[in-house]
Amino acid sequence: MSSGNEKKGMNRKEFLKLGGLSALALTAGAAGVPSDLFSGTAFAKENDKSKEMPNGEIKLHFNSDGTFKIVQFNDTQDDEDIDPRTVELMERVLDEEKPGFVVLNGDNITGGTDTPDEVKKAINNIAVPMEERGIPWAITFGNHDEDSTPNSGIDNEAMLQIYRSYKYNRNENSVKGISGAGNMNLLIGGHNSKNPVFNMWLLDSGRYAPKEIAGQNFEGYPTWDWLKNNQVNWYYETSVALEKQNGRKIPSLVFIHIPLWEFRFMWFASVDGRTDADHARAVAKHGIVGERNEEECPGPINSGMFSAILERGDVKGVFCGHDHVNTYSGNYYGVTLGYCGNTGFGTYGLEGAERNRLRGARVYNLQDTGNDVKVDTHLVFAKDYGIDLTAD
Repeated sequence: MSSGNEKKGMNRKEFLKLGGLSALALTAGAAGVPSDLFSGTAFAKENDKSKEMPNGEIKLHFNSDGTFKIVQFNDTQDDEDIDPRTVELMERVLDEEKPGFVVLNGDNITGGTDTPDEVKKAINNIAVPMEERGIPWAITFGNHDEDSTPNSGIDNEAMLQIYRSYKYNRNENSVKGISGAGNMNLLIGGHNSKNPVFNMWLLDSGRYAPKEIAGQNFEGYPTWDWLKNNQVNWYYETSVALEKQNGRKIPSLVFIHIPLWEFRFMWFASVDGRTDADHARAVAKHGIVGERNEEECPGPINSGMFSAILERGDVKGVFCGHDHVNTYSGNYYGVTLGYCGNTGFGTYGLEGAERNRLRGARVYNLQDTGNDVKVDTHLVFAKDYGIDLTAD
């Protein structure tokens, strides 16, 4: 997981430059985006949010055949002059898969967006593909989203209001008293039903560890952030409340940017072992598929989220990004742990000519069986659509 600004392609600055900001605003207007998005004072006001609904109200529904499809994009991670291949990939995936919902799972933008207008333009680049197609969508935050905040003055809470100003965005206001921005759950109802069939948890896994705790620094430890205890408690208590309201546990997926420690444990079927034999045992035990091209980069503290998930028994899978060149998934004690890979062409990838081979997205096919929801997932890649993978 690179913690700096990634090298950009030579041709990226040409994208959208012919029309400049006015052309982008015109595109946004055609997509139903508020016309004042680029005005410098365009944050959505709470009393203007006519789509606002109380927690627990159904906003999405399964199809009449009992199916529902989710697409996850991860680490689009670019500035206002996005690599056009990132947008092309998003558009091609959406047109091919026709999902009912899209999750942008953190590191949606990055450094270089040094003014409010540049932040809004960077956000608009990744919002328009869904807005033009009328597809509901939401975001989580990653460690890079606030990279430009010291210059732009736009922090995650302010960005959340920009995202929420889009017609098809389904993000909610941050839960009061809970760490991070945009923590939420989103219920999916059955066809023509007010009863929830499925649930999605979207959590802010934070940015970086503090410099020290109790006078001790984190030298030698991972320096990323972790889910806080109040977030874990909020998940647990909300899950319990949903079960009481509906008379049963609601099956769900969790989307977080930074992986849990259990991802690394699963890959080796061990806490301490790191050998090929350990991994071979893990493949047999946990059914692991996909690639691991860099070490997992969780925070220095194990949040206890997986323990809470096991106790509640309502989460079918936890999916992350953060580590761009990992694509693996497996069944870890009844819960699928998986990476999305990396959507953004402006970020680090594999080495040399292989740099862009794993650019892609993750697709989730949900099937309501009446008593449960079956979840099948697979990855799609830019190479599947003939997108130029020539390394920049």
